Amino acid sequence: MLLILLFIAVCFLAFSNGANDNFKGVATLFGSGITNYKKAINWATITTFSGSVAAIYLAEELVKNFSGKGLVPNELIQTPIFAIAIALGAAITVFSATKIGMPISTTHSLVGALFGAGVVAVGSEFNFEKLGNTFLMPLIVSPLMAAILSLLAYLLFKFLRKQISSLNKEHPTVLGVSSSRILDGLHYLSSGIVSFARGLNDTPKIVGLLIIINTIAIEWNMISVAVIMVIGGLLNAKKVGETMSKKITKMNSGQGFTANMITGLLVTTASVHGLPVSTTHVSVGSLFGIGTVTKKADYNVIGKIILSWVLTLPIAAIISAVVFKVLELFT
Repeated sequence: MLLILLFIAVCFLAFSNGANDNFKGVATLFGSGITNYKKAINWATITTFSGSVAAIYLAEELVKNFSGKGLVPNELIQTPIFAIAIALGAAITVFSATKIGMPISTTHSLVGALFGAGVVAVGSEFNFEKLGNTFLMPLIVSPLMAAILSLLAYLLFKFLRKQISSLNKEHPTVLGVSSSRILDGLHYLSSGIVSFARGLNDTPKIVGLLIIINTIAIEWNMISVAVIMVIGGLLNAKKVGETMSKKITKMNSGQGFTANMITGLLVTTASVHGLPVSTTHVSVGSLFGIGTVTKKADYNVIGKIILSWVLTLPIAAIISAVVFKVLELFT
């Protein structure tokens, strides 16, 4: 019965993750007017699912990290109520944020939930050092890196674009092809890379909670989570999509491409090395970097997003701790 409840809780988390996160990779396509919402979410769906499948082969380390391994004793990891508490703590937090259109981090929610359930369960045996080094540091550093790199990359691309335009002022071309068409194509490609990287990075984090269900092969767990994430994105992503696309900063195609390129590079690199960065944090950081250099960033919206990030960890921790204690009473 507990294992069934665990699977349902993880599916709820996967659905909430898809709803909050799936559109983030293509937000710049929609925000810069290259395509409409429907085409953007369809592209996000295809590329995110591809990343989730690739995670079967490339993201084994993340599965181990988000099972709680190294943070709490191995005996606790084998307890279904611990995994259920983490899944529900993170899922309720992410789902609530999605309903009000706030792009928060599933990674951050999972870390908060791991902390809440873990401390309630084992107290001082919880590995606070690993929590800081393996989980919190990448979450803090990654958006700052994204903001700085996207700002620098945009300035570089802006300089290169001016150089190309000066060679042919009326219709800038590269090998006979309009530079604007090339840029749009690169923008689509970069959006696909970001969505792929998100699927690669987020799917194993969720699957880590299913590691105790030994009767189901990890490949099928990955596929199951990927499908539920897709459904969540298709049904419930629009509010967060509007925030990411329209409210953080106004952007053109070149600016959107730059932000996506930096996001995809950082998230993919982190996934391969087992670092649990947040696609949300990196993506918002990239957009903020662009908005800063163009002076079009909406600091009021960014302030609200940062506040939601600050609240994510404690809210997820409290919910997971309460769920763990309730389940402990009835099992």
